[in-house]
Amino acid sequence: MPDFADLGSAREELDRKIALEARAPAGPTATGACLHCDEPLCNGLRWCDAECRDAWQADQRRGV
Repeated sequence: MPDFADLGSAREELDRKIALEARAPAGPTATGACLHCDEPLCNGLRWCDAECRDAWQADQRRGV
């Protein structure tokens, strides 16, 4: 039979899992295309690679 520590640990793990699944990614929403070069991408991806991501971020900082 589980003790209070085991039950608390299981509850903490469940709460952490729910919180991680519910969080929204920081930054822009994925559109199905690279936000920099418009190359088609799989769902959930925002850039083709780090080079496109870095270029997009630089454009955002410059206000382009």
